[in-house]
Amino acid sequence: MSGHSKWANIKRRKAAVDAQKGKLFSKLAREITVAARQGGPNPDANVRLKAAIEKARSFNMPLENIQRAISRGQGTQEEGEFEEITYEGYGPGGVAILLEVWTDNRNRTAGEIRHIFSKRGGTLGESGSVAWMFERKAEVRVRANREDEERLLEALLDVEAEDVRAEEGGFVVLGRPEALQTISEAVRRAGFVVEEAELVREPKIRTEVHGEEAERLLSLLEALEDHDDVRAVYANFEMSEQEVVKALGEE
Repeated sequence: MSGHSKWANIKRRKAAVDAQKGKLFSKLAREITVAARQGGPNPDANVRLKAAIEKARSFNMPLENIQRAISRGQGTQEEGEFEEITYEGYGPGGVAILLEVWTDNRNRTAGEIRHIFSKRGGTLGESGSVAWMFERKAEVRVRANREDEERLLEALLDVEAEDVRAEEGGFVVLGRPEALQTISEAVRRAGFVVEEAELVREPKIRTEVHGEEAERLLSLLEALEDHDDVRAVYANFEMSEQEVVKALGEE
């Protein structure tokens, strides 16, 4: 899964740039606000809010920003009226794509998402067409050296981690959704840096893409990631790291 891992690291760097511009913090604040509105302001009783806060912390979002977003979720401001929608479709090479979107205008967002798919060789599908290919997981990205793997595994012995994968610059720990906070805390207690912690949709199966299809697919995924209403983009592709680098013009 080297290609998929390379894409994940590229997305991470893009997110860091977005954070500098304030764009990422705006998306994270919306995520916290909606979670607080839907499930209440107490993260111990609201798994989605806890995950949203954990993700915001991993991007060094200031505590006052987090608290302000939670407060908005308890009020009547416009942010609390955002609707959560899942879009499903296919990209070049038959790759399944799942989008999590929060919008205050369903018709506008649907039209824009459909346009992005059609312009870049994808097809927007019906509800349920690809969701079955993904499952909810807690995902914690850990900054560490390869020689730290044994120490990391020891730190995870007493928590509900299901898988640990080595990636560029560290490791990715996967577990059941409700174990997100316990995994993150165990990693921090062991002295590691948590770069990102969130609930994700992990593909159950993957589809290989190559050449021009790989380039078109990554162009589509980038355009979807950049849309202001899109919270997260998941795709079940598999490609070589070299093809990811070539398609995105990475050094």
